[in-house]
Amino acid sequence: MGAPVRGRRDSVALVVEHFAVSGGARLEGVVDVVGAKNSVLKLMAAALLAEGTTTLTNCPEILDVPLMADVLRSLGCTVAVDHDTVTIDVPAEPGAQADYRSVSKLRASVCVLGPLVARCRQAIVPLPGGDAIGSRPLDMHQAGLRKLGATTEIEHGRVVAHADELRGAQIWLDFPSVGATENILMAAVLADGVTVIDNAAREPEIVDLCTMLQQMGAKIDGVGSSTLTVHGVTGLEPTEHRVIATGSSVPPGRSPRR
Repeated sequence: MGAPVRGRRDSVALVVEHFAVSGGARLEGVVDVVGAKNSVLKLMAAALLAEGTTTLTNCPEILDVPLMADVLRSLGCTVAVDHDTVTIDVPAEPGAQADYRSVSKLRASVCVLGPLVARCRQAIVPLPGGDAIGSRPLDMHQAGLRKLGATTEIEHGRVVAHADELRGAQIWLDFPSVGATENILMAAVLADGVTVIDNAAREPEIVDLCTMLQQMGAKIDGVGSSTLTVHGVTGLEPTEHRVIATGSSVPPGRSPRR
């Protein structure tokens, strides 16, 4: 059982030291699995790649979603969050500078970097905030964008990027970073020519992002593998997409990296 613990006014509570579970009973029922946090925020950023209204369904009802909505609003988008549905209306000319107050609250907001460089040919994105789980340098993000023809620097706590044009390139990632794969992929879909990303991340959210980009008109081969081949197109269209469920499997032998 457990030992009694006295609290205020001599009330007594039991601290449970273990649970005894008797198996053998058949489990039945229906469970609604909400959309994956690791996927929805990147999909919201990907909406920046096309003028018009993109709708995401099965979004998890978590604080990060309205925070990312604020980041997109700071770039000129109109965003509506209604329970598990997020509607993003992207203008013909989105802003290129993300609001510091919005970005500083959310680490994943750095994923607007690739789409902004692709659409606007420039981006100013404050270094991201969010949960403090250690340093997450953006070296590979920047190196990949430079391979595509952009110039990038860290200036006064901001990533500043500019590109007269983006050209396809052969890009090798030192390790399969999810964030770097996402940013490079979203820039490459609107680059001129073919981009090959080797040692790319293969997490479920990468597959989900590729699926949505393909729905928007992107041409991507090798989805789900460590080599992504992207044939750049001149433009993308908005879409409606259902976010993958939380708990979608990670390929065997892989540990998620950002």
